Amino acid sequence: MAGPFPPFEPHGGGGPKLSEIPLRMLVPNLITVLAICAGLSGIRLAFEHRVETAVVMVLIAAFLDAVDGRVARMLKASSKFGAQMDSLADIVNFGVAPALVLYAYLLDRAGALGWIAALLFAIACCLRLARFNVMLDDPTRPAWQADYFVGVPAPAGAALVLLPVYLGFLGVTPDRVAALAACLYTVLIGFLMVSRLPVYSGKYSGSRVPREYVLPLILGLALYVLLLTSFTWLTLSASAIAYLVFLVFSVRAYARRAGKEEEAERAAEDAD
Repeated sequence: MAGPFPPFEPHGGGGPKLSEIPLRMLVPNLITVLAICAGLSGIRLAFEHRVETAVVMVLIAAFLDAVDGRVARMLKASSKFGAQMDSLADIVNFGVAPALVLYAYLLDRAGALGWIAALLFAIACCLRLARFNVMLDDPTRPAWQADYFVGVPAPAGAALVLLPVYLGFLGVTPDRVAALAACLYTVLIGFLMVSRLPVYSGKYSGSRVPREYVLPLILGLALYVLLLTSFTWLTLSASAIAYLVFLVFSVRAYARRAGKEEEAERAAEDAD
């Protein structure tokens, strides 16, 4: 007799049929669900004027959303279902939740302009994620470009757009002038997400660390975590500003790399 729920098909109708699903297949999906819960809880806390906790919940959601894919690969539990669920969760955690937290804290002081800015950011996040999913299957994209995102990635955009909140916790008065400035900043971050700006990711070439840099890297990460726990909002503000500055160097590195690849292609054609 069939149960009240349809059977779980992690790989879709065309994948292998499993009579029992290994528990490891469910772990990444559970992490994704927890990320959604954290993001939505952040929205509720923001409208209850518990903004500091709301920001922490949004950042936790972003962290969990970044972890679930890696956990799936480590456990060899990647599935089509998990990929689709993760993509939908990204819209909530990186688009809707940060926009509404920022609106509840500051953008609402700008009236309709604040709401428009929040909507534009959320829509930009959806467009960014849709383009990312499409480009994963692009066979014409050169292999070296896999080290670069096209536009600011959604997790970074979510952390960047909350910069006005970090500054507010450091003493910047959340008045109407600050709200209007935050509207412009929010739209700018949304534009950077949907732009074709090359953003270095190091996803492939940076997967290995030279031996002499291992200990300094560990020490640097430990220092950053300590600063984050001791001077949370100052560290987050500095990190957001540093990331914006890093975008300039990323564009320059991409241009140099593109020039070298073009020269190599011309040399190969001349040799033929």
